[in-house]
Amino acid sequence: MTDNSSRSVRVERTRTGHFVATNARGGTVEFGTAADGDTAFTPVELLLAALGGCSAVDVDVATSRHAEPSRFTVTVDGTKIDDELGQRLTDLAVTFHVAFPDGEGAERARAILPRAVRTSHDRLCTVSRTVEVGTPVTTTVAED
Repeated sequence: MTDNSSRSVRVERTRTGHFVATNARGGTVEFGTAADGDTAFTPVELLLAALGGCSAVDVDVATSRHAEPSRFTVTVDGTKIDDELGQRLTDLAVTFHVAFPDGEGAERARAILPRAVRTSHDRLCTVSRTVEVGTPVTTTVAED
């Protein structure tokens, strides 16, 4: 049995203020600063996407086995502040906009949607659980 609990990404600088993150499977995502006209995600936007995406995956798995949604959008909002604790986000809110067309399984999918959202938030979504629990983050400089 292999231990697959470890998670890791590698972040590399591509040019000033721009980076690419690579996961163990070879997937990549580019991000950087919010410079003039730059459309790349910022690290804060990636955090918001991770919050919404984590629960979206959980909820989609639970509901789409009953019916294919006609609309499935998740919005994630927060307020960036700078106070005595430093820069951070407050008032994080994940909002689901999900609709199912009439048909077989749609009523069941609609009925379990609130429970699926709650279960993802309360137990399943590693991202929101990590943020809410307040897991410490350590940073170091490796000696090359």
